[in-house]
Amino acid sequence: MKTPFKYITLSLLLAVGAASCSDDFLKDKKGYGFYDDTFYQTQERVQAYVDNQYYDFYSAFKSPTATIIGSYTDTNSRLTEELGGTQDFINPNKTIINSADASGYYGAKLATSINNHPYNRIRECNAFLEDVDVKGANLDKTFRDQAKGQMYYMRAMQYFDLMRVYGGVPIVTTVQAAAADDPSIQIPRAKPSEVVAQIVKDLDMAASLLPGNWASGAYGRFTKGAAMAQKSRVLLTFASPLFNKNWDGSNERWEAALKAGLEAEAQLSADGYGLYGSTAKQWEQMFLIDNAFCSEAITVQLLGFGPTQSNNNSWERGIRLLSLGGTGGGVAAPKEMIDLFPMADGKRPTAANGYNDFTFFLNRDPRFYRTFAFSGSKWGSKETPNSVLWAYRWVDGANKAGFSDGNTAISSPAFVRKMTNIAASKETNFQYSGTDIFEYRYAELLLNIAECYAALGQTNNTLTYLGKIRNRVGIPAANNYGIGTLSTKYQAIEAVLYERRVELAYEGKRFWDVQRWMLYDNEALPGVTGGTVSKLGLTPINGTKRTGNFLQYRIATTSATTDPLTAARASIVADPDATNFNAQLTTLATFYNTNFIRTNLVTPMDNFNGAAVNIKFNPNYYINGLNTTALTSNPWLLQTIGWNDNFGGLGTFNYQE
Repeated sequence: MKTPFKYITLSLLLAVGAASCSDDFLKDKKGYGFYDDTFYQTQERVQAYVDNQYYDFYSAFKSPTATIIGSYTDTNSRLTEELGGTQDFINPNKTIINSADASGYYGAKLATSINNHPYNRIRECNAFLEDVDVKGANLDKTFRDQAKGQMYYMRAMQYFDLMRVYGGVPIVTTVQAAAADDPSIQIPRAKPSEVVAQIVKDLDMAASLLPGNWASGAYGRFTKGAAMAQKSRVLLTFASPLFNKNWDGSNERWEAALKAGLEAEAQLSADGYGLYGSTAKQWEQMFLIDNAFCSEAITVQLLGFGPTQSNNNSWERGIRLLSLGGTGGGVAAPKEMIDLFPMADGKRPTAANGYNDFTFFLNRDPRFYRTFAFSGSKWGSKETPNSVLWAYRWVDGANKAGFSDGNTAISSPAFVRKMTNIAASKETNFQYSGTDIFEYRYAELLLNIAECYAALGQTNNTLTYLGKIRNRVGIPAANNYGIGTLSTKYQAIEAVLYERRVELAYEGKRFWDVQRWMLYDNEALPGVTGGTVSKLGLTPINGTKRTGNFLQYRIATTSATTDPLTAARASIVADPDATNFNAQLTTLATFYNTNFIRTNLVTPMDNFNGAAVNIKFNPNYYINGLNTTALTSNPWLLQTIGWNDNFGGLGTFNYQE
């Protein structure tokens, strides 16, 4: 729900509750050890503690492509095919190996006041779990148990992100007094298996304490089914090649992940969850269900409308082009993403299957039209519900260019429109969008299960679960929804990873799939098993690039300031909700063939100092090293293999046991 916090002016959180924070609460919480015995005496103050913890964890989560609890940036998404633009970790001109350049996510040295770093967030969970049943013994037990369940859940999720960034990390489950010379708190990096065991223990505890559903006034809080689904996600990661040398030889971890997934599916189904809708239109609409139960949403970030809310959705404003009321060039879809989605019958987009990459919008998977917009497609807003996107350029005789959108940043024939709200207002350039963000969807859970079945060689079950995903959006059932026959477990795994790229596109999931399957290349660190790319029949991501293109008027014009197609395009529209949509697409294809060509960008989408580059992700980047600050503050911690420590020595911590 969306009740404001009085002190921090926050109206919406992932799972924010009914109670408000008070000024006194945050004053009490300004430093460690400042809690007296009266702090837990009222339900309102305890609730405020829990709600403030949600804020610390999730307040930065304002875009679906953002990842990592606490920080929430789209850096990881920009390391994949989804978003162009060269980042340090994929720049072939950079080699990052020293602790000074490693991730700072671990956090800084503990001080006397609270900084919102991972171990500080963990400490807040630990303090609550230690004290609430003792100092708050007078409070209702069900209330206390549900509050603890939420804390166990958040602590588990913080350790999960630490594990995904660093592999093994110190496990701290009690409140420690900070000291420079106390050996009892100099905890070494745990093995990944030990971190996973702690995460699973916390999620099991959370599931035992949380309700299947909350009352409407507390919608969005973590539930029993959410804890079980997160357990599935964690165990799937632990079974994957990044952490599992024996992924192809032992079934133990895959079976554990499958069991967790099936148990979560059963629990969530009993609690009223499931795939939302039965058409692609409903698939699009589910993302816009605001502050109300949606069967698809296992966990959801609640965001607020208007300038008085501190947490608005930043996605809507970023994806809208200038001509549609946005502030920039939108989110250009690399050609590799445009060419990814299946055909309408579910088959892969190849020339043999009828795919033409110039008129790329013909005969595609129904999800394509809800994920991307392109010149000639309808993309409305509250004020202009019938707006049509036009994003192309033309060149005059002097080689000067004009742009239909008034924006020289246009760098693709298609743009991301997934999770857009056509009822959103452009009066303030979509700045105050309150569209909520799904952090974990039911479809992802089904894909987790499908992947486990695939890794176990149960290809028929894999097809069953992939069929559920495709059937929901209206892909015909013939030929296993276009997937065909999966002869080996490797083909089945690849089919699941492909479906994840389509179904979960631009939802912050792709990097984690690439990371856990080590898909950049077949290279590996010493002592670490790689080679997954060739086994799955994939092409390494290294050596590829994200490609941008101009959609360009094919005839040289006499003026760079006059749009030559203003009149010709006036009657063109492709509206996926129209009954004659396919006929509209055919007309649009004729318009493209008559008027446009595709040309190279002046500056490539992937470039370094203006020169084209291909992706190069080094093996030591899969798991980050500890940075200099962390190693200096905690000199007993070992550096990760593939990274140098703060003295220049080689790292020795192996994240694959």
